[in-house]
Amino acid sequence: MRRGLIGAAALLLAAGALTTLTACGSTDQAVSGGGDHFIVGFDQNFPPYGYVNDDGDFAGFDLDLAAEVAKRNDWQIQYKPINWDNKDQELNSGSIDCIWNGFTIEGREDGYTWTEPYMDNSQVIVVRQDSGINDLAGLKGKTVMAQVDSAALHLLEDGGDQAELGASFKALQQVPDYQSAFLELEQGSVDAVALDLPVAKFQVSGKTDTFTILEDDPLSTEHYGVGFKLGNTDLRDKVQTSLKAMVADDAVEQIAAKYADQGIDFQSWILPA
Repeated sequence: MRRGLIGAAALLLAAGALTTLTACGSTDQAVSGGGDHFIVGFDQNFPPYGYVNDDGDFAGFDLDLAAEVAKRNDWQIQYKPINWDNKDQELNSGSIDCIWNGFTIEGREDGYTWTEPYMDNSQVIVVRQDSGINDLAGLKGKTVMAQVDSAALHLLEDGGDQAELGASFKALQQVPDYQSAFLELEQGSVDAVALDLPVAKFQVSGKTDTFTILEDDPLSTEHYGVGFKLGNTDLRDKVQTSLKAMVADDAVEQIAAKYADQGIDFQSWILPA
């Protein structure tokens, strides 16, 4: 089993971890509430930024960044997997301090207090090698799948920058996570998947004879940031200051190298020291 794909054992362990985190959340106070637990909300099905590894542990580039930020501020790191549909409720209720998980800023600028962008990102299309689809125009009349409430989905829906393209599809389907989407794509139930480039690289890794990324014809170019409850500039500033210090002492580059084989490229990092 490839790293990051969730087997039955990992699912059981993840469920146990989620139960533990939920129980902790009932007594441990978040940094935003004056406590010392830095509670990071993330989608556990979004490798390589946040996922459950083969050992059943939470892992990912963004989670490692958050852990280092917490260490530098003497906070206890706490990862909280969230339903992506409920992320705003989790944040506004104070059950998490931030959303940190390959979180696209564009289109959400006014909904959160953001750090400066830290990573470049593109939204791309993945198809099967034998599909005959070579560019976005080739998606006309096809069935395309994207994650619920994802940047790719918003681009293709009414009002999005690629709404005209989306309207040309036979169907634009939504799925809770990309592992499920790629199973559908491999089985031929859908013709294409729309998603973030690093996540696409992770999913395609080891299966380049099955899938291809239309990297030369992206849906858009975007940026990732850490999202906080609107108005929470104090916590945002602390996190951002730590991230910049981590750039200066090469901690970010070292974390990126750890995930290089999963599609993370330090050259895509844009937040200065």
